[in-house]
Amino acid sequence: MSGGRPEGGGRALVVVGSINRDLTLRVPHRPDGGETVLGTEATFAPGGKGANQAMAAARAGARVRFVGSAGPDGTSFVRALGDGGVDVSAVEITGSTTGLAVVLVTTDGQNSIVVAPGANELLTAEQAERVVAAEEAAAEERHGGAPVVLLQCEIPIGAVVDGVRTAAARGARVVLNLAPYTPLPDDVLAVCDPLVVNESEAGQALGRRVATGADAADAALDLARRARSAVVTRGAGGAVVARAGDVTVIPGLTVPVVDTTGAGDAFVGTLAARLAADDDLVAAVRAGNAAGARAVGHRGAQPPNARTSPLPEEL
Repeated sequence: MSGGRPEGGGRALVVVGSINRDLTLRVPHRPDGGETVLGTEATFAPGGKGANQAMAAARAGARVRFVGSAGPDGTSFVRALGDGGVDVSAVEITGSTTGLAVVLVTTDGQNSIVVAPGANELLTAEQAERVVAAEEAAAEERHGGAPVVLLQCEIPIGAVVDGVRTAAARGARVVLNLAPYTPLPDDVLAVCDPLVVNESEAGQALGRRVATGADAADAALDLARRARSAVVTRGAGGAVVARAGDVTVIPGLTVPVVDTTGAGDAFVGTLAARLAADDDLVAAVRAGNAAGARAVGHRGAQPPNARTSPLPEEL
C-alpha cells in the first residue's frame, strides 16, 4: 500500500511493529474472575504499538516508514496511517485477520489490554531489513545520517532480534520499546540506544519490584549497563534517563486524564522522532513526556487530526 510521507530534515525513522484493531470497552471496574461487568460504551479504532508510535512520530515531525502486517479487514487503519503522514508502502496485507486488542478502560482513565496478534505474527525480519537497507542507501546518497529504527515486542520475537541486529550492523540507531516484556539476548539489548521500558517491564527485566522514583533511577542505571542507554517511564511520575553512569529525572506533568491508552506509545514515538532530528536523548525524553501527557487528554490510542495538529514539545 502507499501513503503520505512528510518532507523534513533529519534522519529517516523506520518503525517496525504491530497494527491492530482496538476494541475499547468502558467499564465501571475491571472484572474479577467469573464476574460479568456491564460496560457503558464500545468502540473500534486503530491501534497497535507499532502503528501508534509511527503516528506519534509523524505528528512530531519525523519522516516515518512503517513496516508491519495487516489483514484485509485492516486496510482502513493502514490508510489512516498514510493519511497521518506515515509511509505505509512496506505494510504487507496478508490473508490473516488484523491483530485485535481488547482494551478495558475504567472511569479513572486507566486501562487493561489483551492482544490477539493476528497478522502481526506474519511480520518477518526480512521485511524490516529491506526497508532499513533502502533508507541506509538513501542516507548515503544525500550524505545524511543513518536511520533511526524503532521496534516493540507485539511482533514475532525472532523478527525483533534479527531486526535489531541487522539495523545495528548497518549503523542505524536502535530504539527498542521492550513492551510487552520478553527476555532478549544480551547482544540485542547491548545495542539499544535507548532501551525504553515502564516500571513494570523494568521490574520484569531485573527481577525485582520497581515502584518508586528511587527504584526507577536504580533500574535505569542497571539497564543502562546492559544497553547503550535506558529510559524508564513512570506515567504521571515522568521518566528517568540513564547513560554512562549518569541519571536524569524528568518530572511528570499534571493534566486531566481521559484515557491512558496509547500514552506510552505517544511518548516513545515522539522520543524516536526527536532522536531522528538529532536531539540529545534527555531533550528527546522531555518531548516524549509532554506528548504522553497530551495523549491522556483524548480517547483512543492514536491522536485525532494527527497530520494537521503539530504537537508542541511542552504543554
